[in-house]
Amino acid sequence: MSRFVTFLGSILTLMLFSTITLAQEYRLQPGDTLSIEVLEDVSLNRVVLIPPDGRIALPGTGSFRASGLTIRQIQSALTSRLASSFVNPPSVFVSIEGLAPEEEDPVIAIFVVGEGTTVGRVELEPGTNLMQAIAQFGGFTNFAATKRIQLRRGADVYTINYNSILDGTSTNGAVRMHEGDVIVIPQRKLFE
Repeated sequence: MSRFVTFLGSILTLMLFSTITLAQEYRLQPGDTLSIEVLEDVSLNRVVLIPPDGRIALPGTGSFRASGLTIRQIQSALTSRLASSFVNPPSVFVSIEGLAPEEEDPVIAIFVVGEGTTVGRVELEPGTNLMQAIAQFGGFTNFAATKRIQLRRGADVYTINYNSILDGTSTNGAVRMHEGDVIVIPQRKLFE
């Protein structure tokens, strides 16, 4: 049991040092938030958001580019810029308070009505074509009228023959889907 505890302690220590090393090597970007502390002058302590232009400023430091630098480089730059205001170089500590929110992958929403395997709202990546959208919503039920599929885009209605796409006589399968498109898959008639 004690060997396991020692092993577990070693793993946790390694993970902690790995995390610290990654944080020190992380290149800052707009949207990141820094905590800056100057031990010799608490009035300079603050939380700073890196704006879109990537530049930050503290009283007595002027503005400088923080985006693309590591925590250690920011700390060094602040120490050297503040040094003229103190008898001895100040003790500056910089840490990451928060990271910029990651941008969500853009998606477009289309709607499938009727004899699709899955009906309702379907989210697609931008640039997805009709054939890929059909694959995404799972194709058609056995009762789908695949020669009379409708693509409704705003006030426009386009009739799509899925069989013609499959046999290569129609290029409609390459049509790019747009936000809000509605694919209507009617039920086939008795002898269709």
